[in-house]
Parts: sequence; structure tokens; C-alpha cells
Amino acid sequence: MLKRTIILILCSYFLLTTIAHAEEKVDEDQQKIQLFKQMEVLTFIPWYYYAAINQYESNLIDDKQLIHITIPDEKWYGLAPIREKTNASIISMFGGMGMDGDGDRIADPKNPRDTLLTIGTYLQQFGYTEQDIKTALWHYYKRELTVLSIMNYAKLFKKYQSITFDTTAFPIPKGYNYSYRNTWGDARGFGGRRIHEGTDIFADYGTPVRSTQYGVVELKGWNKYGGWRIGIRDIYNRYHYFAHLNGFAEGIEVGDIVEAGQTIGSVGSSGYGPPGTAGKFPPHLHYGLYKDDGKKEWSFDPYPYLKKWERNNP
Repeated sequence: MLKRTIILILCSYFLLTTIAHAEEKVDEDQQKIQLFKQMEVLTFIPWYYYAAINQYESNLIDDKQLIHITIPDEKWYGLAPIREKTNASIISMFGGMGMDGDGDRIADPKNPRDTLLTIGTYLQQFGYTEQDIKTALWHYYKRELTVLSIMNYAKLFKKYQSITFDTTAFPIPKGYNYSYRNTWGDARGFGGRRIHEGTDIFADYGTPVRSTQYGVVELKGWNKYGGWRIGIRDIYNRYHYFAHLNGFAEGIEVGDIVEAGQTIGSVGSSGYGPPGTAGKFPPHLHYGLYKDDGKKEWSFDPYPYLKKWERNNP
């Protein structure tokens, strides 16, 4: 234990000295990854978990900060009577989690390194395995979808060693016949009156269906409305829903990483009944988009996105 403490102190001194004198300019993504990896050395929490938490929270706010993680005052300060940056030891006395991450003895919730070290130290309390991290995130956010999203983002960042995934693809490859118009919000009658939460792309049976962005498969299987369907969540808290499929790509399972343009299934006419029901409407792909704001999830019109992706269809 003493040996590990000495190593941490030495690493902290080395990293903080390096940070203070660094003159090399790097782009924003590299600055972030650099920070995350510095914290990995200090806390032994893999950098991609810091990146995933930061990415999740960046989707909830609109600012230009380098680090978007925002720790609520009640967590940062505990029962301390003050709500401004102060000595980390004082915050600790009142049960707060705020820490000093840059060596100035002040725990400032607006300081990126203070925030990252605070989150990392919190995660440490639960352990270092994937399940430990999931448990820590559950106790922090107390929301299953949030935990799932962060863990999936971490999976992407770990595999590709990157935090940028802006490549997109139209769901139907070039060379196949298809047609569509904006059908979002139209009335639907099966299963009770409801609105159409997506765009229908009509194509022949068996036409390949592709993932529109990089993401992780969150759902796969049968639904009486959507038939054989698959759901993929990207790193922007958006859920991509592909329904009425004829079948799935071989080997694709929940938890798998998919790339933009990767075939995930084929066009069919499944749905509107028990498993296996098909042929109650012409073959087409129902494509829907949903957004999560950390509290709820809602559908929004995918048509403008489809038109954009179609123009750039690789």
C-alpha cells in the first residue's frame, strides 16, 4: 500500500510538472485524450471511461468547455457551508467529493483536472473491473440508460482509440432501388391510434440495410409493431431504430460495435402481429431517430438527416 502511494505521488508530481510546462499545441480531441490518459496514470481508471462520461454529459449541455463533466454542488461540496472553490481538505471534512487535480490545493468544480480527478477517485472506490465501473456509474447517475450509454461509448473509444465518430451512411447502399418521403408524424392505426415515429424507405425484399453511424447494438429481436428490428445508439445519445426487417446480418448481436455503412440486416415486411408475421404491407425499412436528454427519450424527424446522408451516400 505504501509503495503504491509513493508511486502515485511521484506520478502526480511528474504529470503536473509536464502539464505546467507543455508548449506543444494539439487539437481539442487530442487535448482531451491527453487529459484522460494523464488521469489514467494517476487513478488506474482507463482513459476511455473518462472520455465516455465526458461525451455523455457533453450531449446534455451546449457550451464550449474542453471538459463537460458537471458535478452537482451537493456532491462536490457535501455539507460545506460555502459553494465556491476552496481548499480540498475543507471540502473533504464536510463529506464533499471535490478534489485538487492540478496541485494548487484548491478544489474548483470548473477546473478540468480537478473535475476529472474527482470523478476518477469516486470510481476507484468501487474497483477497477468493468462491472465495478458500471456499479459506480449506477450509484452516481441512478439511471440504467445512462449507465448503458456510457459503457457503450467507452467500448467504442477503447476499440478505435478515438473519441470522434462523424462518419455517416445512408441506410440503403448505392445501386439498389428505393423511394421515400417524409412520413414522420403521420397517423397509424395498428395497435391503437398513434403517430408514425420515423421515415419509411420502400425497397425490394432482401435489400441490404446499413448502420447509419458508428454505435453499439442496444436492441435486437421481435416487436409486434416493428417486426424484426434492431436498435443502435451512437455517441451523441441518439438511438437509431431499424424495423420491419426480413432478417439480421449474420453474427450481429446486442453489445456489438457497428460501423457506419456496415450491413446489419435486410429489407422486409415483418410486423403487425406475433413473431414471424409478415406481408401485411409492402416491403420497406422503417427508420427512426430518438434522442436521450438524461431524463427521457423522444423521437424526432429523421427525414432531414436521411436527405443529407443520401447526398453523401458512399
